[in-house]
Amino acid sequence: MDTKLLQILVCPITKGPLTYNKVTNELISKSARLAYPIKDGIPVMLEDEARKLADDEEVE
Repeated sequence: MDTKLLQILVCPITKGPLTYNKVTNELISKSARLAYPIKDGIPVMLEDEARKLADDEEVE
């Protein structure tokens, strides 16, 4: 994930920062508890496409 792009992107719901999870290849919004997928190198920043984080799922 391009670090410059990561600095620019924010959660479309909370407008908060995102972190990159290399293992799942997702952008994580801690405040919204959502994981946005990255498909073919392109972040899919749609709420309908995001995965809700489980209550017991740790967010770093």
